[in-house]
Amino acid sequence: MPTERFTFPGHDGQDLDARLDRPDGPHLATALFAHCFTCSKDIAAARRIAARLAALGIAVLRFDFTGLGHSAGEFENTTFTTNVADLKAACAALAARDMAPALLIGHSLGGAAVLKAAPDLSGIKGVVTIAAPFDPAHVTTQFDDSLPDILREGVAEVSLGGRPFRISKAFLDDIAQGELAPAIRDLGAALLVLHAPGDASVSIDNASQIFLAAKHPKSFVTLDDADHLLTAADDAEYAAAVIAAWAGKYIALHRPAPPVGAPEGVLRVSESDPDGFLQDVQSGPHHILADEPEAYGGTNQGLTPYGLLSAGLGACTSMTIRMYARRKGWPLTHVSVDVVHDKVHGQDASSKTEAKIDSFKRTIHLEGALDDAQRQRLREIADRCPVHQTLERTSHIETKLA
Repeated sequence: MPTERFTFPGHDGQDLDARLDRPDGPHLATALFAHCFTCSKDIAAARRIAARLAALGIAVLRFDFTGLGHSAGEFENTTFTTNVADLKAACAALAARDMAPALLIGHSLGGAAVLKAAPDLSGIKGVVTIAAPFDPAHVTTQFDDSLPDILREGVAEVSLGGRPFRISKAFLDDIAQGELAPAIRDLGAALLVLHAPGDASVSIDNASQIFLAAKHPKSFVTLDDADHLLTAADDAEYAAAVIAAWAGKYIALHRPAPPVGAPEGVLRVSESDPDGFLQDVQSGPHHILADEPEAYGGTNQGLTPYGLLSAGLGACTSMTIRMYARRKGWPLTHVSVDVVHDKVHGQDASSKTEAKIDSFKRTIHLEGALDDAQRQRLREIADRCPVHQTLERTSHIETKLA
């Protein structure tokens, strides 16, 4: 899963830091992940969910809200409303790259943010909340003891997760007005609610309220004994698997259809992923993929070009041997051919040139009650394979533009 660093202007124009997790193969859809209050894009649950979705062809953008993680700005100047605005800015940045999101995922307060933003965004097919509060003001329970200081001084430092944060009265005033029921009712997209019954930070009653406020299609899945942050790898992986399976119902994740069939007698190769090397290979009704290994910039979803060449030699060898044994009525029960391709110096291959040439080494496995003479004859027949003969001769290749 390649990950690209991504920066975009937030609600006030300051740069927000993000990571775009791309699929190894074709990009089929995009999701936007909003993290929990005071967390960051790098929380383990976000990474695991992004990896699972990327494997399905869904690119995932994870970003730090203003003043958090590696994003610019001051956290004390942010509110729930600015978080929603940052989320919309992220959607706009993706749309500018022709990657407008179809799926919104929000964890905790990030879940409240995606619920609030979704009705104002076009093209959203699904919304997922993980341990989200029905009332955004629920977040203030994390610093109850500091509320008098914030109201009196206008801003105060509070400890959240062992880290200091400055919370302003403006934040409190804003989040008190963050009613979600109207937005949930007018979501305009399928909803998946994920919540653990024993969540000690945001009770499961919040999930019930979100679910009841939403119109169909809507789904609820319990996260059993997971904690609020999904810190256990198994819990995060389970949530990721559920989201991935659910998303496939509401987002078209079908890989692009193979190119239109080539004319009779023509094998057509068309690139499937312009950002990589994946190729669609079609001949009549037959369709396969060609690719390069990950180490060479590919996604390893198909044979390499030389792998296909070796496959042609091996297949032709096996077919030629089988055809001869069948005609002779010999007891050949199974044949397989191992092919290894390499570049060797011509002088090492009994050639007159010292330049490097292609070497194909075949190991033929013959099974059945064959005597030595039959086995040796089949070994000789292998050299009559048409592909073998083509490779040993000099071929002519003519190229023209269509």
